[in-house]
Amino acid sequence: MKSDTNSSVSIDNIYQLDGKVPIAKAIPFGIQHVLAMFVANLAPIIIVVGAATAANPDLDIDLASLIQNAMFIAGLGSLIQLYPVWKIGSRLPVIMGVSFTFLASLIYVSTNFNYETMIGAIIVGGIIEGTLGLLAKYWRKFIAPIVSACIVTAIGFSLLSVGAASFGGGNGASDFGSTRNLLLGTITLISCLSFNSLAKGFWKQLSVLFGLIVGYIIAVFMGMVDFSPIAEASFFSIPKFMPFKPQFNLSAIISMVVVFLVSAAETIGDTTAVCAGGLGRDITEREIQGSLACDGFLSAVSGLFGCAPITSFSQNVGLVAMTKVVNRFTIMFGALTLILAGLFPKIGALFATLPEPVLGGCTIMMFGSIVVSGIGMIADCGFSQRNTTIAALSLSIGIGFTQIPEIYQQLPALFRDIFSSNPVANVFVIAIVMSLVLPKEREEKQKEN
Repeated sequence: MKSDTNSSVSIDNIYQLDGKVPIAKAIPFGIQHVLAMFVANLAPIIIVVGAATAANPDLDIDLASLIQNAMFIAGLGSLIQLYPVWKIGSRLPVIMGVSFTFLASLIYVSTNFNYETMIGAIIVGGIIEGTLGLLAKYWRKFIAPIVSACIVTAIGFSLLSVGAASFGGGNGASDFGSTRNLLLGTITLISCLSFNSLAKGFWKQLSVLFGLIVGYIIAVFMGMVDFSPIAEASFFSIPKFMPFKPQFNLSAIISMVVVFLVSAAETIGDTTAVCAGGLGRDITEREIQGSLACDGFLSAVSGLFGCAPITSFSQNVGLVAMTKVVNRFTIMFGALTLILAGLFPKIGALFATLPEPVLGGCTIMMFGSIVVSGIGMIADCGFSQRNTTIAALSLSIGIGFTQIPEIYQQLPALFRDIFSSNPVANVFVIAIVMSLVLPKEREEKQKEN
């Protein structure tokens, strides 16, 4: 009888969805995923709370508690994606976190209504997205492969500026683009590339973690790491459930639900990219159903903990596409690390000290991997006239218009908030409309010939 690799503990299992990996070798891969998304997971909640308290100075919000909750929910959501509960979860190597996609709408609702109304809108919107996920078999056929390919490509392009911003020191940094920031980012990038080129076997896939460690050590010697948050953080704390009493407003709910639909498109793109880039196959209906159900229902749970919605993190999709490490057991340690960071604030504070240029040096290549995966998916769909038209127009308008956001200035505020800075939303709408409208006869005739 042939031995089944999945039934034994082996490092070779890192390239398979199932199977055990030696714990000592699995933990670094899990932590690598946490480091790739940790700062981005915290930034949205910090920005939203800042805007809400500026609009309402009497608002009493414990930011440290919300940050702790955000880490806990991100870990819980990631764990359920890996190991589903009922029909909730995709069984794919997907890491969840607080999304920038919702940022504009969250600021709009929290400042024009109040924070409690924002929480109510998140809960309702999450339940709606989760329900749509469970009903995926009824509408999945409307999302053609070329649409998913365009969404994945748009996600990659949208992240390039995120990586570049981190490389320069982070948005809003007083020393953005300074020599020391660029030097630190470059050293980190070179460290990643060197390790990826020189390391052998499974060690090669830890190039991002190696780059982060080297970059962090260099940053310490350059005086760019502030350790005070670690000293100030408490040792142990239970996440606070329902720190705010939800309020419900129809206008706020509608504005949030629209963004949840956009987030659903991103999640479909992320999970499709994981399957294509990491597993070398198409996504299944069950995986779409589970990923969206987790996306939605866990966002509702996040609202109950006073936090913003969570969704699949494209940063981690890029890591999967680059390393091909898809093992659920391995990535589970990343989810557990996030949960521990939510229970032991000092752990979270340690990760939060990671300088932006170090993060940028590691992620800029990962994000490029998503673009390449998307282009590969478009190629797999075939360059028929119909597919070429859908891809060319959706990407040129979807990405091009967001480079000139003033083009949306005469449109309603809600429309501007959703589309002016979100290329994924633009590409999704244009690609799906064109896919439904353009006749298929032309493509079918080409295949017959």
